[in-house]
Amino acid sequence: MPGLCQSLEAEHRVIERVLRASARAAGSIEKGGAPDAVLLGRAVQFMRGYTDGVHHQKEERVLFPAMEAAGVPRAGGPIGVMFTEHEMGRRHVAALESALRGPMGREAMRALAALLRDYVTLLENHIGKEDNVLYPMAERVLDEPVKQQVLAGFLRAEAAEDEAARKLRAWAESLA
Repeated sequence: MPGLCQSLEAEHRVIERVLRASARAAGSIEKGGAPDAVLLGRAVQFMRGYTDGVHHQKEERVLFPAMEAAGVPRAGGPIGVMFTEHEMGRRHVAALESALRGPMGREAMRALAALLRDYVTLLENHIGKEDNVLYPMAERVLDEPVKQQVLAGFLRAEAAEDEAARKLRAWAESLA
């Protein structure tokens, strides 16, 4: 049987492609280059529509409730940290959207690069915690029937993905 969180880990690898592209864009801006509005616009769409709209929803609606039911605490525990970081990511994405809509003077470009760097750092650290702590914990604490329910929930969520989410994933997969 594939690992319980194998599909979530695979999604992390796709998300990391967008994070790497975002970090490169931040570096270019920091060196005085103009922001790649097309790339950054798509990246923000991906962050909102796929990272949060698909991936985080699978965690928040399927995996985390199963772990809580198995005794893993939300308050003061790893699940609470994940929820907090998801919310932090949402705030970062909203700030990025706002920055991309505004005028792009030198200060605005510095702020945009800093927002990109902060988001990338947040998500890289978040992914590390999930891959190395939370997902292995789920494997340990969930019994086999619950694991099957979680896997079924993941499959239902994947089947419900709309065309926009599939296109965002395909775009991310095309990035180096």
